[in-house]
Amino acid sequence: MKNPVTAVSAATPEEALSHFERRLRVETDCADVHQGMAESAADFILLDVRGPKAFARGHIPGAQNLPHAAIDAERMAEFAAESLFVVYCAGPHCNGANRAAVRLARLGLPVKEMIGGITGWQDEGFELETEVSI
Repeated sequence: MKNPVTAVSAATPEEALSHFERRLRVETDCADVHQGMAESAADFILLDVRGPKAFARGHIPGAQNLPHAAIDAERMAEFAAESLFVVYCAGPHCNGANRAAVRLARLGLPVKEMIGGITGWQDEGFELETEVSI
């Protein structure tokens, strides 16, 4: 029996480069968001796309609560046109960030998903805020 890791041949280096560069254009991770939020002038808007109750129980400091179902052209017009949005939800078991990213992209807005969500954030040892700050 062939090793399951090598049963399917690896991509060429060119294919791998293209794949991983594409992923970095639509994903970021918790450590990068943490560092970016710690800078004096973060150059992205962090959106917690969970519901208000989940947001109130704990969210990333500096995040704004905007449930994915509430993302529409009217609401997004409140932000500067050149804004980059980083979205997150509960974690790998939740597709709210994907839903938000689809809505934002359909509106023609640049978006990245913070992979791992709140679960990843806490796994990295980063703190949450518990007061609601909309």
